[in-house]
Amino acid sequence: MSQISSQLLQSKKNMKLVIQRVIQAKVVVQEEVISSINRGLCVLVGICQDDNNADVDYLCRKLLQLRVFDDESGKRWQKNVMDQNLEVLCVSQFTLYHRLKGNKPDFHNAMQGADAQNLYNSFLEKLGKSYLTEKIKDGKFGAMMEVHIINDGPVTLEIESPKQNKAQ
Repeated sequence: MSQISSQLLQSKKNMKLVIQRVIQAKVVVQEEVISSINRGLCVLVGICQDDNNADVDYLCRKLLQLRVFDDESGKRWQKNVMDQNLEVLCVSQFTLYHRLKGNKPDFHNAMQGADAQNLYNSFLEKLGKSYLTEKIKDGKFGAMMEVHIINDGPVTLEIESPKQNKAQ
């Protein structure tokens, strides 16, 4: 690979999830509860301008297989959300792709509008098909939301899709 191609590949952003193990989480829009879950995962979903369905597939698989729960004997990091029959609350979060210009955030790396909403909806659909549709909740895309969580642990993890997806 040439040096320029290598630099371009490294400069590409990846679809990103910030995952919080929660006892409870809810999304409120204009004082109305849009979605809520009890024990499970609250997931902030960041989509950048060059993400695609390969990123969705990878992160869906990783999220559902992520072992962040204790097993029946109390051994840590043994069970995933599906093993425990828990819920997942997803929230679209374009601010995960900020870059500071001085002290002001710039979001030009985030995927815009309808394209972002379509890929986010693909992510939700893939989660539902891979697990149980009724266990997958989300906020309101593009709305000003309040996200209330009671973090369990606290456990907060971040995963990104691999860079090689961007070379396609």
